[in-house]
Amino acid sequence: MWRHIFLMLGLLALAWLFGDRVFDWYQGNTIKLKTDPPKSEQPRSLLADTPEQSCFCHLTGVLDDCFCDIESIDSFNNFKIYPRVKRLTERDFFRYYRVNLKRPCPFWPDDGHCSNRDCNVEPCPESMIPVGIKSGNFNKYSKAAAPVSDVASCERPTDLGAINSTLSNQSKEAFVDWDRHDDAQDHFCEIDDESSPDAAYVDLLLNPERYTGYQGPSAWRVWNSIYEENCFKPRSVYRPLNPLAPTRGDDDGEGFYNWLEGLCLEKRVFYRLISGLHTSINMHLCSQYLLDEGWGKSVWGPNVQEFRQRFDPAETKGEGTRRLKNLYFLYLIELRALSKVAPYFDRSFINLYTGNNQEDGATKDLLLQIFNETRAFPMHFDESSMFAGKKLEAKILKEEFRLHFKNISRIMDCVGCSKCRLWGKLQTQGLGTALKILFSEKEIQSLTENSPSSAFQLTRQEIVALLNGFGRFSTRSSVLHQVLCTPLQRTWWKNTTKY
Repeated sequence: MWRHIFLMLGLLALAWLFGDRVFDWYQGNTIKLKTDPPKSEQPRSLLADTPEQSCFCHLTGVLDDCFCDIESIDSFNNFKIYPRVKRLTERDFFRYYRVNLKRPCPFWPDDGHCSNRDCNVEPCPESMIPVGIKSGNFNKYSKAAAPVSDVASCERPTDLGAINSTLSNQSKEAFVDWDRHDDAQDHFCEIDDESSPDAAYVDLLLNPERYTGYQGPSAWRVWNSIYEENCFKPRSVYRPLNPLAPTRGDDDGEGFYNWLEGLCLEKRVFYRLISGLHTSINMHLCSQYLLDEGWGKSVWGPNVQEFRQRFDPAETKGEGTRRLKNLYFLYLIELRALSKVAPYFDRSFINLYTGNNQEDGATKDLLLQIFNETRAFPMHFDESSMFAGKKLEAKILKEEFRLHFKNISRIMDCVGCSKCRLWGKLQTQGLGTALKILFSEKEIQSLTENSPSSAFQLTRQEIVALLNGFGRFSTRSSVLHQVLCTPLQRTWWKNTTKY
């Protein structure tokens, strides 16, 4: 009898333990069935037919003003370029960048400085800068340009400087011509005076590009000045989603793009490059967003909601797709520049000198691997179609193109966040260097094999900016699919299996 009593008590205990949970589950599902809206009224983001449709960052098709498709670029970059470029930019020669972050804004008062601690840039202490790169020859990258006593005192393998330790007397004499030619050369960027006491070396690996909290009117003013005053646009044409423009109601940008398509190729290219640069910067801010700022270490990671706000067609009236395509266009332009400058680095006397012979050789080999891959790419942008009209008109247009871009490089000194200014200046100089390469075909073809030439040259800073800038754009393509797009797909599956 006692056994039956204990059995009954056990059943009563189980009923009491699980009864409330079962009732709550039943009640919750009943209420949900009554209150959930019909599927036709649910948000569009939850109604995509496929994860590819929900994940709008899976772009496809041919880019405007060229004959290359996005799928080919993705495959080529993610498997052949990105892994190599990532390793290259971690090498000693490419990690130090000399920059002046104290230059005053030439256009308006410096009244928008970011007070967030993450806006700060940590320059390399003087004691940590290798002797070879602070010898006073700021625009050269040759061991021959450094004093013998300084080179001999370099004991650390990270010493930079950069080409070769066995240049001939003829080559050494050529450096004198380089100095004269640097001042007269048609640069696409405002070059920092590297001899200025305000210029400092920055370790790019210790100062990564990421979201710092810099936003609002100060940041808008910078980009508004770039687009409104330097992209060949009349004030009567309004750029889509411009926060500083007059309210345009339901304007979806059709008027702007009708105007853009009516421009000559050169001016369309200019706008797409600037839009691509802007997109690249915004994408990296979304992928390296400050997620948590506690008492301990800050947590950085992808912010999918921020990415949607900037690029989702539903959030941007279709503008997001155009922005992402312009990023691919920018990548294609820089890829073309790398393929064209390869002969400059193919010459046997060009060695990226750091003071460590083993690392120097590995860095040069890795750089040449990247160049070989870029030359093998079958769908390059054809820059010969630019500035191809009447000689005088083409010359005037090219100079206008150059001066507009140079002005944008000056606007980068108006960015109120030091870290944003650092990466803005570097990527702008990298793109300016790419443009310089694209329009120096004859000079590159006339390079001699065994000695430097004053007809075409690149400073160490231009080389560092070119490869690091391209590394940023190469990273974006990988980030787009692996970091930002994958969470969107997970969100799609979660939302569609929920109902």
